[in-house]
Amino acid sequence: MKSRVLRAGPIFVLSGVAALLLSGCTALEALMGGSQGPRQSHNSSSLVEFLYPDGRIPPTENQIPELRVPLRVGLAFLPTQDGAGPTAAQRDELLERIRQRFADRKFVTEIVMIPDYYLRNSRGFEGLQGVQRLYSIDVMALVSYDQVQHRDDNDWSLGYLTIVGAYVLKGSHHDVATLVDLAVIDPVTQSLILRAGGTDSRNRNTTLVDQEREARESSAVSFANATTQMVDNFDLALTKFEADVRAGKANVRVAQRASHGGVSGAGGGGSFGPLALGVLLILFAARRSRREQLRVA
Repeated sequence: MKSRVLRAGPIFVLSGVAALLLSGCTALEALMGGSQGPRQSHNSSSLVEFLYPDGRIPPTENQIPELRVPLRVGLAFLPTQDGAGPTAAQRDELLERIRQRFADRKFVTEIVMIPDYYLRNSRGFEGLQGVQRLYSIDVMALVSYDQVQHRDDNDWSLGYLTIVGAYVLKGSHHDVATLVDLAVIDPVTQSLILRAGGTDSRNRNTTLVDQEREARESSAVSFANATTQMVDNFDLALTKFEADVRAGKANVRVAQRASHGGVSGAGGGGSFGPLALGVLLILFAARRSRREQLRVA
């Protein structure tokens, strides 16, 4: 009886090992989603496709826009068609960084955050003009992006057929390349006023079970770094644009916006604001009082 148990022991052990190997292979296949080769994902919100939908052709040259400073600027993140790409929190953080960076410019009176759902169903310059009227803004600053992610598994992750290998061996690899772009558009003349972009690329080896999570982390980090570079580049481009405006080299016309009192900031207009009218009333009253004194005398 004892010998039968001893003889059966190796069979039980082999069966157990086979079961473990089989479950390991099955679990690994589940993690991998079956046998997969190189995979690539591409998400973007194209500025050109938004401004010129349905295959419209951009003009060969811009009209010359007239900017009435200080400007009221609308800031929006262009929506994607499938809702993919950066999360709502990432988009809001990006827009807030831009707003804080440029809100203190002398020629900007306010930067208004525009929800992207206003642009989702109203594409093209017609949609921008509708937003312009709704929010009483002068120009639109539109943020777009393009991100490509390539993922692959090398021979280690494909050949190591135990569940442990998926946790230990960094046999998965991914590359991420990101572009973030900011363009200032005049909806009235349908002109591009200013544009700057930032890029970032990175690659990483990961374990198989951590591939999805670390790929998302790399995507977020790449987006954030490209945003930082874009903001810095836009700051430089904006400084150069201001210098070109003062030197008369910029492809825009700049006019001073009339104040609420009706007196033009440039000193013209022929109308009176509250301060000027008050001074005139004081002078008129003093002159009338002087006449009354002369009559009495």
